[in-house]
Amino acid sequence: MINRKRAGAALLSGLLAATALTACGGSGTGETGEAAKGQVTLDYWLWDDKQQASYQACADAFHAANPNITVKITQTAWAQYWQNLTTQLAAGEAPDVWTNQVSYYPQFVSSQQILDIQPYVDADKVDLGQYQEGLADLWTKDGKRYGLPKDWDTEAIVYNGEMLDKAGVKAADLADLTWNPADGGSFEQVIAKLTVDDKGRNGLDPAFDKDNVAVYGYQPEWNDGSQGQNGWGELAAANGFTYLDKNPWGTKFRYDDPKLIETIGWYKALTDKGYAPRFDKQSTLGIDAVMNAGKAALTIAGSWTINTYLGDDAKQKFALAPLPVGPVGTRKSAINGLSDAIWAGTENKDAAWKWVKYLGSADCQDVVGGNAAVFPAIKTSTEKALAAHKAKGRDVQVYVDYTKTPGGTFLLPITEHGTEVSQIVQDALQSVILGQSEPAEALTKANQQVNALFG
Repeated sequence: MINRKRAGAALLSGLLAATALTACGGSGTGETGEAAKGQVTLDYWLWDDKQQASYQACADAFHAANPNITVKITQTAWAQYWQNLTTQLAAGEAPDVWTNQVSYYPQFVSSQQILDIQPYVDADKVDLGQYQEGLADLWTKDGKRYGLPKDWDTEAIVYNGEMLDKAGVKAADLADLTWNPADGGSFEQVIAKLTVDDKGRNGLDPAFDKDNVAVYGYQPEWNDGSQGQNGWGELAAANGFTYLDKNPWGTKFRYDDPKLIETIGWYKALTDKGYAPRFDKQSTLGIDAVMNAGKAALTIAGSWTINTYLGDDAKQKFALAPLPVGPVGTRKSAINGLSDAIWAGTENKDAAWKWVKYLGSADCQDVVGGNAAVFPAIKTSTEKALAAHKAKGRDVQVYVDYTKTPGGTFLLPITEHGTEVSQIVQDALQSVILGQSEPAEALTKANQQVNALFG
């Protein structure tokens, strides 16, 4: 599964422009459309091919219980998915229901393209307490609700087991890693030990040649926009950083926080020491491809990559470890999730709600969990996913443990102007990693630009 948590700035800009033109184009009452058709076909869009089979099974079961409603599923890859949705919204012909993501949905709310389902939730007395803590609140604003939780993800260290063995690092050592921005703690020590130059010397060897590295100890993600979900965001949070004055829907960002500045400084130092690849010299391949090629020993990756690293197609022997404990005294992982949005312009509102309600129920989420694709939002369905992974010989418990530790998770920023914020911060971070500016200078300037967006 691709990194579904990163929103492309260009795509979002196009989406905002298009939706502003059509607002609720094609709107009609649910009753009129449904009554006129008798038989209803709902168009439902998703982007993850690994989950399509699970949701087709849900659609078949739903149709059996509601013979007058047929769900037609369309799956397209991440980038094309949002581009197609942009086009369809502009034409007033969007799908009745689509899989939604927190980086995108504030734009849909602003352009009034998503149906408020709170009246349906109230009328049907949907139990919001069944979902993983905090997920239901992601999809609310000003008393309105724009989705039910569908699934969630957290982050963990993915490491190459054979490289660990060769370096003399025990898997148990990774379970107790610590990190701080001054010297990197035991986390940096492990990274250095796993970094090997072309003469076979590791990063702790005084003769280590940082200009001729054969295997990097750490493969960073520098294209995370304003969130840093796959690495710097978790470490910054473990250092005491918070993105906003409040989340969701805050209006004052804190990218000039010294806690973030020193975290980014440490990330840059990894590259300077030769423990991580230079940004301008990184492979054009994705991080998973670099890891599978044996060019890096460990990285930080979300639970949506479980099948990539632990599935049958993985070319290396990978395993998982928890994130390191930071200065705040605990591990910190972003927790994020998806929901299903109902287009405000659908003529089949009632039927669409029935489908969304079913997607948010244990009947469907147990199926998804049983197929071991992602962690469903319903807590009991998560346990089924854990059991399914265990049956496949995969130990993925570390992803779940954060949710059972007080303060172990934090939310990614959900605000207006998400596109612009992401681009501004991404540009600032790129200038740092390329050596064009210092972290304090770049992030202070970026924070001023970001906050100016909110007036």
